[in-house]
Amino acid sequence: MALHVTGVVATKANEPTEQRTIVVPDPGPTDVVVRVRACGVCHTDLHYRNGGINDDFPFLLGHEAAGVVETVGENVTKVAPGDFVILAWRAPCGRCRSCLRGRPWYCFDSANASKPMTLEDGTPLSPALGIGAFAEATLVAEGQAVKVDPAIDAAAAGLIGCGVMAGLGAAMHTGNVGPGDTVAVFGCGGVGDAAILGARLAGARTIIAVDLDDRKLEWAKGFGATHTVNAGTGDPVEAVRALTEGNGADVVIEAVGRPEVFTQAFFARDLAGTLVQVGVPSPDMTLEIPMIEFFGRGGALKPSWYGDCLPTRDFPLLVDHHLAGRIDLGKFVSETIGLDGVEGAFHKMERGEVLRSVVVL
Repeated sequence: MALHVTGVVATKANEPTEQRTIVVPDPGPTDVVVRVRACGVCHTDLHYRNGGINDDFPFLLGHEAAGVVETVGENVTKVAPGDFVILAWRAPCGRCRSCLRGRPWYCFDSANASKPMTLEDGTPLSPALGIGAFAEATLVAEGQAVKVDPAIDAAAAGLIGCGVMAGLGAAMHTGNVGPGDTVAVFGCGGVGDAAILGARLAGARTIIAVDLDDRKLEWAKGFGATHTVNAGTGDPVEAVRALTEGNGADVVIEAVGRPEVFTQAFFARDLAGTLVQVGVPSPDMTLEIPMIEFFGRGGALKPSWYGDCLPTRDFPLLVDHHLAGRIDLGKFVSETIGLDGVEGAFHKMERGEVLRSVVVL
């Protein structure tokens, strides 16, 4: 029987979200219904709300989530009712040209639920990143529900589903940070701090946090930053070079998603260094970099899609790291709220007052 639950919906670009009744259908053969326990408020949800992703309104927002499997389709084998899961917005298909080339982290045909969730009047909803977890329950594909140890707090676990994995993977997978490397991270929100944490786990000797907000720079120290640079008080490129023996960093991670920050990050690299972009830009943004600089500086410019992760491999590993005390994912949780607090959380995020507000159900 279909479920009728409360969810947070964006109906028009740049308009406040609304709490609406959502109809979650019975799962298809390879679908899973998940009772949501917690869902982080991510910048990507704000991009959806503001029309910065596409115009497929109405959107059922929320994607950075953890919960408990309630019902499964007849062909589901990977999870069962009662399993505690983290939701992933990439579920490699195993059949596309990228998967067949051994690069499932780039899967070009990621699985989503076979049926739409709707409003009560039957209007189909577009779930954010194929998940739609600002709701009491949601419908996803089997591959999007990754079983993990239920001992982890749901508020911390949900963040692995997007921000933590994106940032940590940008450092460890996309950037290939290694022991002894120097790293600079531009933008110290939730994703940037996760990149700092990833660089620390990978053994970087110098980790430079760059931001305009001294409060965020102080938070960054708690995740492993060895040095901080306030980009509003001087040239951050020169500051990064000064902290790396005049060379620039081996790996620079741009976690803001703005052209001017990307340009600063580009020039803050050492020769043959790596620049990773994990910040999400808006569709109208463009880059302008002299080609001679692109050619002459060498190295690599790499966008990071979801931290180039494999959810079934990486989610349980991060949960194990957390439970063993090697990392503390609870530090990312600035506050817990209800579904009625999502709109206010967006404004706190815009003002830089939180790393993550987390809806707890």
